[in-house]
Amino acid sequence: MTSPDPDLVFESALAERLLDHARVGAPAEVCGVLGGADGRVTRAEPVPNVSSTPETRYELDPAATVDAIERVEDAGDHLGFYHSHPRGPPRPSATDESDATWTGFVYCIVSLPESRIDAWRWTGDGFDPLRVEVA
Repeated sequence: MTSPDPDLVFESALAERLLDHARVGAPAEVCGVLGGADGRVTRAEPVPNVSSTPETRYELDPAATVDAIERVEDAGDHLGFYHSHPRGPPRPSATDESDATWTGFVYCIVSLPESRIDAWRWTGDGFDPLRVEVA
């Protein structure tokens, strides 16, 4: 039996860069903007986490986020965002869900305990899981 096609594909070098970013930033959560096209993630632009409690929350620096979005749009499409869970599970937290605002965009979580990247699309009402492949 074959598995379904992935919804989102990361090249292995880019996936490793995201995991490295999360490891270096731990115990704080790190975050950034993702770009690419046709379900292929080709860019990850780190953005400073300006949360007052970065060990348990992330807040993208507003000005740096605008700059990062412009860079990824110049090279393709703005696909979404990523942040890390240095200690938490590889799924959105209640806080992630209450803070999500970009309907239709991808939200990736880089989970350090599992050394993996998972993704969801924000519908405006909740997160729909996406199948992720590292190629």
